[in-house]
Amino acid sequence: MKGEIKKTIQSLEDNGFNVEYFEEGNKAVDKLLEEIPAHASVGMGGSVTLNELGVYEKLSQRGNSVYWHHKCSPEEKQAILKKATTADVYLSSTNALTMDGKLINIDGTGNRVAHMFWGHEKIFIVAGINKIAEDYEKGIHRIKTIACPKNAERLNFDVPCRYKGKCMDCKSPQRMCRIETVIERQPMNGKVYVYIVNESLGY
Repeated sequence: MKGEIKKTIQSLEDNGFNVEYFEEGNKAVDKLLEEIPAHASVGMGGSVTLNELGVYEKLSQRGNSVYWHHKCSPEEKQAILKKATTADVYLSSTNALTMDGKLINIDGTGNRVAHMFWGHEKIFIVAGINKIAEDYEKGIHRIKTIACPKNAERLNFDVPCRYKGKCMDCKSPQRMCRIETVIERQPMNGKVYVYIVNESLGY
């Protein structure tokens, strides 16, 4: 295990998070299936990482009720988002994990980041090692030069970062940089679990 990974894990644990490390993404998914009861309802935030790992399909095939607005029709989206709000378990990734043990995210709507620390029996954050950044400043930099431009392209948003490869502090109606959260320590509910995978996953 590389030094920056060890340091990130240690810092997250020092900050009270429940942390597990996996060499392979499929092992992290196996652990999720072990930790999430088959009868539990599951909400999911917008996440390329979870999509790449096939988490939605595996939970659905097992019989869980899974609410993910990326897997429904436009007409169903608002209803699915509401159901995700009251799900037993919530799954997401994070835009950046810092080596001093913080989770940094930037969101457009806010549903994903709000659920990352409140409202569910357990919250699982799955992240590849590509999300590791040295500190807050480097974390914000990776989000605004990697995550946001790639997500803008994926979602077909007509915003400057999609074409420039970096944040231009735009005024576009489709601007994604609207809500920033920094989870500095485990919330008092103690329900946040961070799974770090030794692979490059998502943006």
